[in-house]
Amino acid sequence: MLGVMARTLVVKATAGADAPERCAQAFTVAATAAAAGVDVSLWLTGESTWFALPGRAQDFALPHSAPLAELLHVILTTGKVTACTQCAARRDIGQDDVIPGVRIAGAAVFVEEAMTEGAQALVY
Repeated sequence: MLGVMARTLVVKATAGADAPERCAQAFTVAATAAAAGVDVSLWLTGESTWFALPGRAQDFALPHSAPLAELLHVILTTGKVTACTQCAARRDIGQDDVIPGVRIAGAAVFVEEAMTEGAQALVY
């Protein structure tokens, strides 16, 4: 669809069940890009941090939206998923708690990814 892409897409999801449409948009854009062969890094911050935990994405439902668990699976399979260090700590989420493949990292890593040559960052 998009051919060979040298760019990276860094998507920061700042909303969870508290703003379901914004949350679903972030996951949908990230998964669509990942499925098209784009190098994707999805960052879970704020309330979206809860989706780093097993079973949480399965509990999310939004009419006319792809299931969040399926979108997350696509991203985990082909890209990177990161939970914000501070956001995870505020929710008592540790590395042993998250879905296999999800890492916990902080702002320095986000900035590094976003500032990499050819990167495009989107915040939802």
